[in-house]
Amino acid sequence: MKVGVLALQGAFQKHIDMLDEINISSKKVRYENDFSNIDGLIIPGGESTTLSKLIVEQNLKSVMSEFLSIKPVFGTCAGLILLGNNIKNQSNTISFKCINLDLKR
Repeated sequence: MKVGVLALQGAFQKHIDMLDEINISSKKVRYENDFSNIDGLIIPGGESTTLSKLIVEQNLKSVMSEFLSIKPVFGTCAGLILLGNNIKNQSNTISFKCINLDLKR
């Protein structure tokens, strides 16, 4: 099993370090082709608007949407915000609508 950690912004290295500590193979995910060899994804904390902007700039929105529809995902802080289906005060934050949550930033 290999877990990808979205490594665009935020606390991605802390997640990688923790996965290493519990002997789970991980991979930094920055580009579209990085999704091809991972079994799950962690979207780390950071700043949700900035993270959304970087996802769009790296052309990752569609590949992430497809991946999230079939594979497990874990979101912390900003990552959880992006997974929610109803983000109040959204201000250019992506919503992948994976979890039935109402969120207020």
